[in-house]
Amino acid sequence: MIDISKIRAITLDLDDTLWPVWPTIGRAELALQAWLSHHAPGAAALSADPELKKTVRAEIHARHADRAHDLSFLRRESIRALLQQAGESTHLAEAAFEVFFAERQRVDLFDDALPALAFWSQRMPVVALSNGNADVHRVGIGQHFHASVSAQSLGVAKPDLRIFVAGAAAAGVQPHEVLHIGDDAHADCVGALAAGMQVAWLNRDGQDWTHGEMRPHLDVRDLHALCACWPDYPR
Repeated sequence: MIDISKIRAITLDLDDTLWPVWPTIGRAELALQAWLSHHAPGAAALSADPELKKTVRAEIHARHADRAHDLSFLRRESIRALLQQAGESTHLAEAAFEVFFAERQRVDLFDDALPALAFWSQRMPVVALSNGNADVHRVGIGQHFHASVSAQSLGVAKPDLRIFVAGAAAAGVQPHEVLHIGDDAHADCVGALAAGMQVAWLNRDGQDWTHGEMRPHLDVRDLHALCACWPDYPR
């Protein structure tokens, strides 16, 4: 179990913790495809071929392995590669990416997200700690966060120890004073445990733990169950 008395800050994953990510990415992909159809029909035709698009992305990821932590860069370069292959202006990549990125910020929060954020942010610093490229302010929940640390901004991704240390520093506390909350057993839980944090695994689907003997301090199906660990959480 977690020790509430030792928690002075929370670091919190975003995608699939506060909202389901793939419906959001799907809508962003559709918005991008519609924009390309109007402004770059050749690239749109290439993008409509799932296998070709997958191949292009794989090539970009391989070519820029040192930028694996920067999903915005990889997405932008994938768009640029499609434009180039279609013989259309690669300068359109920036505008096309902005269409995707704007839609990527339009998320459908899980029902437990806002009550939990409001509860925690009134009591301690809450720091977003994400490998993705969501922006809590553009999403509309920035008021609940003391700071945001992303793989893109730091240059390393979870489960790298450095991103957890940076999250604690952003909150103004030591790692052992942090409760990290996330859905990804490897990236969130294994990484945060290695950093010396208390860890709550948000295990919405009831998956088995398969990552060794060191386990999260708490395994919960929703954020209400986690908040209930605090004695003053409204029942």
